Amino acid sequence: MAAAYDAPLDDMRFVLFDLLQVEPLFARLGFQDATRDVVDAVLEEGARFASTVLAPLNQAGDRHGCTLDKDTGQVATPPGFADAYAQYVEGGWAGISSPAEHGGQGLPQTAGIAIKEMIDAANLAWGNFPLLSHGAIEALTRHGEDWQREVFLKAIVEGRWTGTMCLTEPHCGSDLGLLKTRAEPAADGSYSITGTKIFITAGEHDFTDNIVHLVLARLPDAPAGSRGISLFVVPKVRVCRDGSVGERNQLRCGALEHKMGIHGSATCVMNFDGAQGWLVGAPNKGLAAMFTMMNSARLAVGLQGLGLSDRALQGALAYARERLQGRSLSGAKFPDKPADPIIVHPDVRRMLLTQKALVEGGRALAYHAGVLVDTVEHAADAAERERADALLGFLIPIAKGCLTEWGVECTYQAMQCFGGHGYIAEHGMEQLARDARMTTMYEGTPGIQALDLVGRKLLQLQGAGMREFLAMLADFCRQHAGDADMAAFIDPLAAKAAEWAPLATMIAGRAGKDPEEIGATAHDFLMYSGYVALAYWWARSVAAARASAQPEAFKAAKRDTATFYFARLLPRTLAHKAAIESGMGALPPLQ
Repeated sequence: MAAAYDAPLDDMRFVLFDLLQVEPLFARLGFQDATRDVVDAVLEEGARFASTVLAPLNQAGDRHGCTLDKDTGQVATPPGFADAYAQYVEGGWAGISSPAEHGGQGLPQTAGIAIKEMIDAANLAWGNFPLLSHGAIEALTRHGEDWQREVFLKAIVEGRWTGTMCLTEPHCGSDLGLLKTRAEPAADGSYSITGTKIFITAGEHDFTDNIVHLVLARLPDAPAGSRGISLFVVPKVRVCRDGSVGERNQLRCGALEHKMGIHGSATCVMNFDGAQGWLVGAPNKGLAAMFTMMNSARLAVGLQGLGLSDRALQGALAYARERLQGRSLSGAKFPDKPADPIIVHPDVRRMLLTQKALVEGGRALAYHAGVLVDTVEHAADAAERERADALLGFLIPIAKGCLTEWGVECTYQAMQCFGGHGYIAEHGMEQLARDARMTTMYEGTPGIQALDLVGRKLLQLQGAGMREFLAMLADFCRQHAGDADMAAFIDPLAAKAAEWAPLATMIAGRAGKDPEEIGATAHDFLMYSGYVALAYWWARSVAAARASAQPEAFKAAKRDTATFYFARLLPRTLAHKAAIESGMGALPPLQ
């Protein structure tokens, strides 16, 4: 049987309260009720739900998958999934970070991020069903009309309905400017939506009576390309302005995608055949409104990579401590046993420490992004909101791109710890590896994230977010200048910071002469940035642990893992730097 999931509450609390010091921040942002006691209680209950309700369904959901009734277009989820959702709604989890006026719990987004990590680690396929409801909430909150917020938003926040994001089409991929779905105006102010959308997560299921689709489509007079895209809210069951529910809308699931992983999640082909929808936001401004959902979803998928990495690490560590095989190269460490546990072998410890360093460093990166979301939405000072928004925009592609790429690495390393047993379904590692590989693909591949980071955040926005991060990093290094105990981390961190900015300047200079340089260097710049960001968070973790009331063993483990990260993982930046410097010169021309 696969290893059980235990939420890493000790490290979550450390990141939240010692490293990020969220309690005074929450109070300053207006979350007076989000005290440490309250957040602790939420984490405890979230851990219980994830470990006892969701985790036991994970392997069975993978084996069973979702099924489609082709006659009705109805999708049945794996046994136990719908009941787990009912418990999720009853516990108030659907609206944990939504405002109380919309029926939510009114807690900070940062607290919701910690809960989401647990859900994704316990059962990623199940977690995909409520995933895009959060994005739909954001899109309707920011861009919807008052009646839309009243009618659709409250039902989604309460969990009575779920939301989706219907973007791409069979011929589009990531080039949404090619989409063909049409929106024809009707006499009652609604629109008739016709077209086919693919890869729609939770497009159909048996959790709720209604599903609210946020759909990109073109008006009859829309200009060509991405400038002619509008956003529409299209419910599965028709909903009038007064909130009354009518007949089934003209849309249905035409097929389920057969995927390499995340089998328990319904990935749908959705056919809209004159379905009634309502315009959200201004005409032809739908892509900007949809990006509200996309940015939320990208951070959420980064958390999926993090959650899977932690689940894999837990399984690999437990196995390495129990599995007897071979003897230590320096002599038997457990002579009373027929063999030593494999954790005595340096290469096994290397794999475990690699996972630990990426998981715990990645958790700090992801939770910091959550803090920035709360700051952007609730800080009283406009300048503070602007700085946080720039930094968040810079970190979103790093968090999504790197955390999912590291998720692939961590699940791979976990499988390796199991040896041949790693690819046997019994232990669950191969499922985690399949699921993790998929997270790199949806909501924008690493290549898409890299182009966003370099093309938009670095060049179009002139590196405003990167400057904020470098200022934060420089301030931390100044605080610890001359601190002999921190020198092993501060000196290489400062050196990487000094190297990072010139690399960005070099890319910008080359791109001015040849735009192809953006694509040639973007992926390596993304990964380089991710490793420097983690170096910063590991250095800060050592300092925060030292100043905290954590047990000495916890402090020592943080320092040991940071030492490993700086010695074994941060040097990966050398290869990425060399690749960046090679630029287009190393890519042969098209033949």
